[in-house]
Amino acid sequence: MSFSRWWTETIAALGDQLPLPLAALLLVLVTALTATAWYTFPSWLPRRLPRPRRRRRTGAGSGKPEAAPPTTVAAPPPAGPVATIPVADRLAAEGRYDEAVRERLHVMLHQLTDRDVVRVRPGMTVAEVVTDAATNHPPAGPPLTAAAGIFSEVWYAQRPATAEHDHRMRDHAARLGELLAEAPPRKDDDR
Repeated sequence: MSFSRWWTETIAALGDQLPLPLAALLLVLVTALTATAWYTFPSWLPRRLPRPRRRRRTGAGSGKPEAAPPTTVAAPPPAGPVATIPVADRLAAEGRYDEAVRERLHVMLHQLTDRDVVRVRPGMTVAEVVTDAATNHPPAGPPLTAAAGIFSEVWYAQRPATAEHDHRMRDHAARLGELLAEAPPRKDDDR
């Protein structure tokens, strides 16, 4: 059967079932909807597909969230890295190890910028900060490299953090603090 014969028979069968003006109207509507969808293509797609959230167990397998302890009003914490250490400890105590790891790295970056070891610019990656810091203050390289590895494993590889990750980050942050306290602050601005 040739294409022209098939087309003629298909149109004739369609004409027997559906009046021609209605078929033409449906064809125009489908064409208009297709053209509109094609013209506005990117706007009706989500910019980023939603990621499934990981559920955290709170309590000893009960499945029910524990009641939050009563909060007290306290003085606001001081600004800078000292303020984020209690935040990281609180997050770790709540079992939110992912955020605790991030906050501990944030403390380490504040220590580096406060001691003028590295100048963190917007858009810098963790690897770039570690490279700059190891260049400017070589003893800081090993704890920073280890901390960056933990951070990358948790945040970029999206593996859930554990208490062990938080403990190791705490050790690396303390070691970096000791190393930076031993060295005199940099005075040169030729970077």
